[in-house]
Amino acid sequence: MSGKPRLTYLNGRGRMEPIRWLLAAAGVEFEEVYLETKEQYDKLIKDGFLLFQQVPLVEIDGMKMVQTRAIMSYIAGKYNLYGKDLKERALIDMYVEGISDLMQMILMFPFSPPDAKEKNIESIKERATNRYFPVFEKVLKQHGQDFLVGNKFSWADVQLMEAILAVEEKVPDVLSGFPQLQVFKTKMSNMPTIKKFLQPGSPRKPPPDAHYVETVLKVFKK
Repeated sequence: MSGKPRLTYLNGRGRMEPIRWLLAAAGVEFEEVYLETKEQYDKLIKDGFLLFQQVPLVEIDGMKMVQTRAIMSYIAGKYNLYGKDLKERALIDMYVEGISDLMQMILMFPFSPPDAKEKNIESIKERATNRYFPVFEKVLKQHGQDFLVGNKFSWADVQLMEAILAVEEKVPDVLSGFPQLQVFKTKMSNMPTIKKFLQPGSPRKPPPDAHYVETVLKVFKK
């Protein structure tokens, strides 16, 4: 096995996408194994690879890591994206947790019934524009720096950039009232590692489609 981290999940965004984003932002190449059948998933559980019988699974530095939050904390710490001290780390954690709440709505969106989709898009827009994006607009405006914490690129910036693009897919004009976030998005898009990840052919996954939803339901069916 090569020294590259090895990611096991479905061929789609889901809970693995923020991990892909973080590794890509850190300039780390990785390999992926895609689950396509329930048998593959059951075998991982039977072989003891999944501590809590859940994916994502990331094999890195001789460890088989599960639980998205733990995986991302490790990657952020390893690649110096987790602040310089406990206070900065606490801020990063707070921002990441907040963004995760918003991303959870986006994560569940493809699985909502067709007649609820419009209402759910409205909910995402309302939550993004009234609860989450104003926080980051204010933070960036108050300290007048390019990044959210310590004037240094961190996990929080990566997570926010992913969230902005994910919300924009559903609500294209969502940043219209957030000039600081517009500037932030442009700067992030031009960072070499993120720019590379946003190019066609990168490991970034497209928005979930009907096939992805079908595969998720098939692999994880009880």
